[in-house]
Amino acid sequence: MNPLIVVTGGTKGIGCAVVDEFVRQGFDAVVCSRNVEGVDGPNHLPFAADLSTRAGVDALVNYVRSLGRPVSVLVNNTGVFLPGQINNEAEGTFETLMNTNVASAYHLTRGLVGDMITRREGHIFMMCSTASITAYTNGGSYCISKFALLGMSRVLREELKPHGVKVTAILPGATLTASWEGTDLPPERFMQANDVAATIWGAYTLSKSAVIEEILMRPQLGDL
Repeated sequence: MNPLIVVTGGTKGIGCAVVDEFVRQGFDAVVCSRNVEGVDGPNHLPFAADLSTRAGVDALVNYVRSLGRPVSVLVNNTGVFLPGQINNEAEGTFETLMNTNVASAYHLTRGLVGDMITRREGHIFMMCSTASITAYTNGGSYCISKFALLGMSRVLREELKPHGVKVTAILPGATLTASWEGTDLPPERFMQANDVAATIWGAYTLSKSAVIEEILMRPQLGDL
């Protein structure tokens, strides 16, 4: 039986690239997004859920458990960006971003990590951002959420290292995905989603005695 990876936000951008890379390497992939139309193939297990809600996360956890298969890799990639400043962003922005970018990863990890601990095996990737370490003036609650996700990654790493479960935080800069649609910047100014996916695969393939705790990635010419 193929090893299993669970990828949230797995239908486009970095998430889709991660799914493609791991499937190419022999994995089966649970691909979760609000809309999974068009996700098919013998190695793809699509599941539609809104992970900004607790009910959506619980539904995904129950689905993964129903498969009766160990999860080798969990990629907490669900996220949304809403621009604005703390002093003037729209009411509800904070709650939306924290629920989508942080709470989803918190509850999904809690739902799946117990089996990893029991097996003393597994790798959890947290899709953080350069916004996890840089205060962008139009980042507002987005930066808050990504700082929080990095903090959770570091705590989780300390908790799980005695149990043989790895935790890696990925901090990518500007990557050419749908969120940059309409930009006038040339494609070569961005990283490619495949760059991030290849990096995640590389981190996963290390021996059991080594872990890459955090990976900071930027376009060659720097931040945008």
